[in-house]
Amino acid sequence: MDATELLVSERAAADTPGSEVSAADRVLQVLAVLACAGRPLSASELMQGTGLPRSSLYRQLARLKRFGFVADSGALYAPGPLGLQLARGFDDGSHLVHVARPVLVQLSQQTQESAGLLVAANGQAVCLDMVESPLSLRCSFDKGSSVPLKVGASAKCVLAYLPAVQREALLNQHYGEGSPARAEAAAELQELRTQGYITTVGQVDAGVWGCSVPVFASGRRAVAALSLMAPQQRVQHQQAQLVQATLAAAARISRSLAG
Repeated sequence: MDATELLVSERAAADTPGSEVSAADRVLQVLAVLACAGRPLSASELMQGTGLPRSSLYRQLARLKRFGFVADSGALYAPGPLGLQLARGFDDGSHLVHVARPVLVQLSQQTQESAGLLVAANGQAVCLDMVESPLSLRCSFDKGSSVPLKVGASAKCVLAYLPAVQREALLNQHYGEGSPARAEAAAELQELRTQGYITTVGQVDAGVWGCSVPVFASGRRAVAALSLMAPQQRVQHQQAQLVQATLAAAARISRSLAG
């Protein structure tokens, strides 16, 4: 389930008898879909993504434009300049990013591969920070980019450590309750939690190997996933070393957060 499906699902739940969608919810629905899209969207695409009727959508867009959260170019809408200030404020104020950044740099230098920090938000794995490999042939995931919590090492690692209710609901949405595919996915997540890491090849981008390890704060509360990404052809004879390096890096971040 991607962010669009999640928002529509939440809106459907809110539209059941005895509940209602507030104006604040509607404006946040628009902003969340724009943030996840990675490109400007038309009004029709926003209507589909949010489930809002055209009249309500335009009211929310007008509010967001007035405060600088949305900018329009012709018939397309995109995050506005205030989004940059929010992002800068997040970078300046995020304790998790500050703690993880030097470890990401060290891991990338040690392995010569790309290292990233990802968290769960709106049914997506969102990249908070990324240090790219210094090599010309490298794999990367742009800061601020996101993928659904379904495929790839990072997404599966984040999904595995969500609260059980959220995790089970997402598995049902992705695979269908009681299906063999759901049982297989649930078993894979259980194996991840048992061994403490996961590796995948080509699930998001062809030829890309990924290793992801959970990062914990105090009380063994999972707060992020640390991921190492590399071209598959380069890891064939050093996968074990790369996994160990990623595990050690995630442990260092966790110790700093717990302390």
